[in-house]
Amino acid sequence: MTKLIVILLIGLFFESTGIVFLKKGMNQIGEAKTNSVAAVARFIKAAGTNYFIWLGMFFQALFFGCLLILMSESEISFLWPLTALSFVFATFAAMWFLNEQVSLWRWVGVILIVIGAGFISYSEHTKEKPAPPAETNSIQR
Repeated sequence: MTKLIVILLIGLFFESTGIVFLKKGMNQIGEAKTNSVAAVARFIKAAGTNYFIWLGMFFQALFFGCLLILMSESEISFLWPLTALSFVFATFAAMWFLNEQVSLWRWVGVILIVIGAGFISYSEHTKEKPAPPAETNSIQR
């Protein structure tokens, strides 16, 4: 269980880092103006050549790799709700690295997410463990 939580936290760090880089890249590119095909093409070219966009995609890919490892080793009903902690990580990252102001209601939402993740983690601890298989005697008489 500890190994899964560590991989999850690393993955959430990667995801939040990716989100910050994607936002920085989008701030450099500017607003998407979709009035014409040429404007969309310019926007896609600007995004495709932006260093921060590429870094953001790289960190999102690292998160995806962590997610694949987690999915191979745990139940999705346990794992997927815990990925909601990415909202917590992203909120702190937005404050620290993007200088965003977070309102009281957003903090209430963050607290509710943490409480929900706590319930999910607790439910995993209280789940009945399957009985170990009975040993069989391999020597036959």
